[in-house]
Amino acid sequence: MMRIQETFRALADPTRREILMHLSRREMTIGEVTDKFEITRAAVKKHLNILEEGQLISVHVQGRERINRLEAQGLSAVSDWIGYFDQFWDQRLDALKNAVEDAENAKRKSIKGKV
Repeated sequence: MMRIQETFRALADPTRREILMHLSRREMTIGEVTDKFEITRAAVKKHLNILEEGQLISVHVQGRERINRLEAQGLSAVSDWIGYFDQFWDQRLDALKNAVEDAENAKRKSIKGKV
């Protein structure tokens, strides 16, 4: 359960979500990520550390560079957690469908009774 807390923490910030969008397109160095934002390299590094703690990115060293890569499977725990609540939407949508069908059936009966 601790992992999902760290993942939600990582996703809570709009800058980190935007970083994830950039990393979904390609791997990037800290410098390349920094170029996408009007914040300091140190701030980007902090965001990247939080994303790594949330297991949403991985970092590997290539020469002198640290390359950041999206780890999409890190989102699976979030998807599973949110997916649990689909059942409540399904129940409500089923209830709405039944209410609409009942109203249509009542309208048809009313029209037939008048004819």
